[in-house]
Amino acid sequence: MPLLHVETNTALPDDTTGLCQRLSAEVADWLGKPEGYVMVACRHNPAMCLGGSTQPLAYCELKSIGLPEGLTRDLSRKLCDALQAELGIEPARVYIEFADAPRHFWGTNGTTF
Repeated sequence: MPLLHVETNTALPDDTTGLCQRLSAEVADWLGKPEGYVMVACRHNPAMCLGGSTQPLAYCELKSIGLPEGLTRDLSRKLCDALQAELGIEPARVYIEFADAPRHFWGTNGTTF
């Protein structure tokens, strides 16, 4: 049920499997959710700029059922740190959208959570 979507103008590694797997494990840990439900999608989009600059940047969406509002500041720091370590993106060049998805608006396997 947690979904982390990362869109960046920074070139991704040729094999993004390792990156996605590391982020998946981190998201599960941060949210206290089983990793078996975590989805991570990383996408390279060279047509991005922030503040008129095309220096490395990322736009992220972190969605989950029951995402605690009180954790968003800590989650922001952790995700920014991870993106800096993995892709060299400065935290000030990362925007993150957090969303708490109601169970009835999150579907899987022909039903909802």
